[in-house]
Amino acid sequence: MTETMVNLSTSDTLADSAGVKIQPHVSCHDFSVFYGDFEAVKKARMEVERNRVTAIIGPSGCGKSTLLRAMNRMNDFVPGARAKGKMCYRGQNIYSSDCDPVELRRRIGMVFQKPNPFPKSIYRNVAWAPKLNGYRGNIDDLVEHSLRQAALWEEVKNELDKSALALSGGQQQRLCIARAVAMQPEVLLMDEPCSALDPIATSRIEDLIHELKTRYTVILVTHNMQQAARVSDFTAFMYMGELVEFGETDLIFTSPKQERTQDYITGRFG
Repeated sequence: MTETMVNLSTSDTLADSAGVKIQPHVSCHDFSVFYGDFEAVKKARMEVERNRVTAIIGPSGCGKSTLLRAMNRMNDFVPGARAKGKMCYRGQNIYSSDCDPVELRRRIGMVFQKPNPFPKSIYRNVAWAPKLNGYRGNIDDLVEHSLRQAALWEEVKNELDKSALALSGGQQQRLCIARAVAMQPEVLLMDEPCSALDPIATSRIEDLIHELKTRYTVILVTHNMQQAARVSDFTAFMYMGELVEFGETDLIFTSPKQERTQDYITGRFG
C-alpha cells in the first residue's frame, strides 16, 4: 500500500484535549456495504483512536461483523459484496485503486470468532506467515515474543513442537492472537473472540486485550454488553445496519444520546 493514497481532509480528524487535530487510526465516512442489493451497513461514520479498544455492539444481524471485516477488506472474498463511501486507515482510503489488500491485511490483522489454528505445531503456527512474507529477523525470537504478547509462552515454551490442535479452546484463541501479532500489525480486529470460550478462558482473553492496547489499536465485535463495558474505551452501537451511536464507553452505557441505544442497553430489545 503506497503512501500516495488520498489523505483525510481536516474535517475528518479528531481533536485532543488541547484542541489540536489528530488523525484517527481507522475511520469510516458515509461508508456502506452491500451484499447484492441488500445494504448491510448504511452510511456508517466512526473514528477510532490509536492504542484504544473500540467495541462494536448490537443485536445479531445488525452489521457488526460486516463493518469489522470491511476494515481490512475481508468482505472482498464474499461473492456479491461491494462497498460505497470511504473507509480509511491512517488517513488513506483503503478502497481506492492504489491500495494493496494483501499489505493492508498485514497492517490490520484479524482474530476470528472460532479459534482456527493451522493443523501444524505451535511453533509453525506463529512462524509460518512471517517466513512466507520474507521476515529477515530471528524467527525463534519472533515466535517467543509473539507468544509472550499473547500470554501463552509460559504454558507452551517446552512443547512448541506439539500440535496446535491439542491445545484447549482458550489456548487456541491466544495462539491465533500470537499468530496475528507475529505479522507486526498496527491494528487488531477481533470478531467475537470469546463467544466460543468458557468464563475462565474469556477472562484471560479480556485481560490480554487490556495489555494489547499498549501496542495495538484493538477493534472488537462482541454480543456481550458487559464485556464491552469491561474492556473498551469507546463503543459503537449498531442496529439494522445503521451505526446509531458512537462515543466513550462510559457515556454510551450511562448517558446515551439516542433512545435506541438506551433501549438496547436496558434490554428492551436485542
